[in-house]
Amino acid sequence: MSSRHEPWTAVRVPDQTGRTAVVTGASGGLGMETARVLAARGADVVLACRDMAKAERAAGLIRAEGGRGSVRIVRLDLASLASVREAAGEIRATCSRLDLLINNAAVMQAPYQRTVDGFELTFATNHLGHFALTGQVLGALLETPGSRIVTVSSVGHREGEMRFDDLQFSRGYNANRAYWQSKLANLLFTYELSARLQAAGAETIALAAHPGVVATELWRTSPWLERTVVSSRMRWLNFRLVHSIERGALPMLRAAADPAARAGQYYGPGGRRGYIGFPVLEEPGPRALSEADRRRLWEISEQLTAVSYRIPARSG
Repeated sequence: MSSRHEPWTAVRVPDQTGRTAVVTGASGGLGMETARVLAARGADVVLACRDMAKAERAAGLIRAEGGRGSVRIVRLDLASLASVREAAGEIRATCSRLDLLINNAAVMQAPYQRTVDGFELTFATNHLGHFALTGQVLGALLETPGSRIVTVSSVGHREGEMRFDDLQFSRGYNANRAYWQSKLANLLFTYELSARLQAAGAETIALAAHPGVVATELWRTSPWLERTVVSSRMRWLNFRLVHSIERGALPMLRAAADPAARAGQYYGPGGRRGYIGFPVLEEPGPRALSEADRRRLWEISEQLTAVSYRIPARSG
């Protein structure tokens, strides 16, 4: 296409005709934008969302743009393992192929809550739910040549620390630390999954991305001052810090669709806080590279979700 140094934008997403993509948390914000671009390029997109009314509105808006791909919705509450199991079953039953799974949905700075399964809400939604969903649709991904799993982390993972002695924050809950831990878990999950897929010789690859700082609905539970600083009303102040949803979705789109993307890569908007605004390869924080932590988290996640991954060795 032009120079390798040209900024990577949505225009460079190749034709997606015939491909099927599942995007979690696609009723608004980054997930909806990612789904919109993929549908415009011809992908059949499944919006996997908790709020069905919002999902229907999002699907209607995407269809109204006249993209060549179809759009439908599946109910998915990542904070409920039963809901994850039902959604995974529906995806397997209704998708003849599965090319992309984009684990995007998240909660941030949520008040302390326990899910129906007894897990801390942030850890359950951001990590355990996606771990369970991915494991239960993995068979469909493995059967689809060139399929990808993209899990969305955050620059906040650098502040994260895995509290293996208290992953559910039963002692000393801190909303920021819970979020950072979950985003670190997203990367540890991606790297362990990528290693397991490669060891089996699978064509499916796992990658990660982060959007930088984007004013989405994730900020709705943040303190008033933080919400104000990232808002469009304060653009004169935050223009170097906060970028648009359209730009924020680009790292996920590049991980999902760039033909040059490779297993285990991590895309972000560039810069410590996303000052560049276009997706580039980034290095994660050192805690995300711990092989011991990623294996430990994997074993715990299998135990907590009762989901075991089956990745048969590829013959030949």
